[in-house]
Amino acid sequence: MAASLNQVVGGEGDDRRAQLVAAAFRRVAEAGFEGLRLRQVAEDVGIDHSTLHHHFATKQDLVEAVAAHTTRQFWGTSPQAPDPASALRAHLATLRQMIVEQPGLFVVTVELDLRARRDPAVAAAMERHESGWRERLVEILTGLVPDPAASAELVIAAVKGVRLLPDVAGRVLHQLGEHLIGDGRG
Repeated sequence: MAASLNQVVGGEGDDRRAQLVAAAFRRVAEAGFEGLRLRQVAEDVGIDHSTLHHHFATKQDLVEAVAAHTTRQFWGTSPQAPDPASALRAHLATLRQMIVEQPGLFVVTVELDLRARRDPAVAAAMERHESGWRERLVEILTGLVPDPAASAELVIAAVKGVRLLPDVAGRVLHQLGEHLIGDGRG
C-alpha cells in the first residue's frame, strides 16, 4: 500500500529530526553543552544551518529533545522478574552493562544533571525521568527492605556516583544490590 504524501514527508522530517538529536547527543557526549554548536550539528547531519531551524526553532528546543532522547534510553532498564530480589538484581545488572557499553550516555546524563540546575525545562525532563525511576525502584524494593523510599534514593545516588566509572560500577552496584537484598526482610 502506498504511503500518503503526509506520511512520507512526516517520516522524512521525523527521521531528520532524529538524526539531529543523535548528532547533538554525540556532541554533548564529546564536548558537553558548552561545546554544542548548532552549525556543527547541522554539518554532522549534512544539512545547512538554517535548515536545522525547520526542525528546532531554538537551541533550547534541541537541548530539550536531547534530554528526552537520553531519558528514553533508560525505559527498559527495569525488566519484569518473579520476585523483588530478582527484579533489583536485573535492574542493577542492566545499568552496570549500560555504564560499560554506553559510556557516552552517562556523560550526557551528567551534563543534563548539571544543566538542570540552571535550566527549568531540562530540570522538568530530568525530574520526570527520575520520578518514574524512583517509583519503579520503590515498587521493586517494597517488601524487600524496611524503607523502600530511602533505599530507592540510595540506588539512584549510587548509580549517579559510579556512572562515569565503568571500571568500578559493576562491583559497586553488585555489592549495593546484595547489601539491600541481604539486609531486607524478603
